[in-house]
Amino acid sequence: MGAALALAARGRGRTSPNPSVGCVIVRGGAVVGRGWTQPGGRPHAEAIALAEAGPAAQGATAYVTLEPCAHVSPRGPACADLLASHGVARVVTAQTDPDPRTNGKGLARLAAAGVQAISGIRSVEARTTMAGFLTRLALGRPHVTLKLATSLDGCIAKADGESRWITGPDARAHAHLERSRHETILVGRGTWEVDRPALDVRLPGLEDRAPQRVILSSHDDGGGDAVWLSSPGAIAQLRGDHVLVEGGAQVASAFLAEDLVDRLLLYRAPILIGDGKHALGAIGLGALADAHGRWAMIDSRQLGSDRLEVYERVRCSPGS
Repeated sequence: MGAALALAARGRGRTSPNPSVGCVIVRGGAVVGRGWTQPGGRPHAEAIALAEAGPAAQGATAYVTLEPCAHVSPRGPACADLLASHGVARVVTAQTDPDPRTNGKGLARLAAAGVQAISGIRSVEARTTMAGFLTRLALGRPHVTLKLATSLDGCIAKADGESRWITGPDARAHAHLERSRHETILVGRGTWEVDRPALDVRLPGLEDRAPQRVILSSHDDGGGDAVWLSSPGAIAQLRGDHVLVEGGAQVASAFLAEDLVDRLLLYRAPILIGDGKHALGAIGLGALADAHGRWAMIDSRQLGSDRLEVYERVRCSPGS
């Protein structure tokens, strides 16, 4: 399942409206087929893995990060039927598919065909991989990641606006990798007009994964091929399931105030700025007690001289 999860991560930000799924087919202790959802959502991971496995799929075990789909689409067959028709003996999934067209039906169809079906293996990791798809289903909007690059004292720029560069090359390279995993990148009008950022992906081999550029502004003044939105909540109308919010402070604060941030990337450089521009303004916090218990660290790593901390919004349920 770990290998299937790693394959699923390859498609993040490229498979909407479908989730990015990974599939590994094993027979006799050897991998005979593998696949992941392709750009645009088709072919599905299972179809690719079965095509690679060929006759070796007979009697094999398929590890899939999401319950195989049960509905036939004009773009392809139902994966539950494909697995059964290829003679797969056992299917192990990370989690069931919340899409009402499949939810439980894929596993039931496999069982009816005599295929042993097991679910719930490494489901927490699978939900992280498919966060965009799950957020869209539960909340009707994309999954939002907020990126902040700050000094140790929480500044994003000097008082005069100078901000290049707070973090070093390793942290900036990681930020570009994050861009490649999102369909959309969003900044505020002030950042757009002052910095004129390219908002592209400048990593060898990933240049074609540059996300759609979106500008948040109360006035639509145009901006080339960029999309202009008047409010944070308008992200619901965007294509794709992943939005990366990069700045500036007013935009970051607005998304936090409306509780639209699901994931926080905090890059901190070992520098002090002092009288600079702070990363955040007012975020609608009523009492200090309300600030606790809202964020959980899920990753922390060193990137050159900088430190990255990754936090997820703690929610009681997908819609809370």
